[in-house]
Amino acid sequence: MKGVILSVCSEPLRIGTRSSLLAQTQTRWVANQLASLGIHAEIQVVETKGDIQRDMPITKIGGDGVFVRELEQALLNHRIDMAVHSMKDLPTTETPGLCIPCVPQRATPFDAFIGRVNPTLQELSPGAVVGTSSIRRVVQLKGFRKDLEIRPIRGNVDTRLKKLDSGEYDGLILAGAGLERLNLADRITQLLKPPFFAPAVAQGALAVQIREDDPMVRERVLAISHQATYESVLAERACLQTLAGGCLAPIAGWGRKDSDNTVSLDAWVFEDCGEKIVSIHASGIAELSNESPQDLGERIAVSLIDKGAESMLERIREPPIS
Repeated sequence: MKGVILSVCSEPLRIGTRSSLLAQTQTRWVANQLASLGIHAEIQVVETKGDIQRDMPITKIGGDGVFVRELEQALLNHRIDMAVHSMKDLPTTETPGLCIPCVPQRATPFDAFIGRVNPTLQELSPGAVVGTSSIRRVVQLKGFRKDLEIRPIRGNVDTRLKKLDSGEYDGLILAGAGLERLNLADRITQLLKPPFFAPAVAQGALAVQIREDDPMVRERVLAISHQATYESVLAERACLQTLAGGCLAPIAGWGRKDSDNTVSLDAWVFEDCGEKIVSIHASGIAELSNESPQDLGERIAVSLIDKGAESMLERIREPPIS
């Protein structure tokens, strides 16, 4: 949508972001995209609960939304005009009064392995320590290599890489998009792609969130939205919402717009049954005539439910017996 002439706005847009280096880097990228269209924006940092309590597992802090709630409140209170989120951090249920009209072009949706000595997961020695706190990644790792030690890790990307380089870990799994955006793609030793390793729903995509009743801001942010990314992410998130899994559940999704202008979606649900890892998969292509990306996502979710996803996710939600 380059070259679109937008109405003049004397006041700069106030863009809210989390405090992490990655979040601020992503937000600067969005601000630069707007600046290329003559839209001035100022970045305001908003501390979120997930950023403040860095040493505690996300599930103990509050689960879904720990990286977005304070930003959403700042929007509702008119402290900021828009917020930039990693789409995978956003709950699938929209907050009343807010909407996401803009999803810029996606970076790589895949996970990445960063090996300290061994460049691939296949080459790691038995007992090697791999750092990740994602349930989805943990379950897939266990299914692939039961002989690895999987150790939780939190903190920003730089902190995690320092722990790797110091020898505390033999390898890390991180989102490839984050490494790309921080100009750290050269640290990637193996890009983990489906069907070998399935990514998080909406991984690599950004969400530009605004107030629902703010047409002026909507007009401006729509200019940097990327339709193929938008439709792919809609399908992924519709699948996740239908499964009622939440962004921390071991659910994976990969949507993309194909050369014939249709949207394809692959989705997975995983369960750690102790002795083995159960994985179910469903895929489909949107019908050209009448199926929206949301319809596709819902259809794939129903297919997963028919294969047993609902009972798998129910067992995951059950509180442990004390």
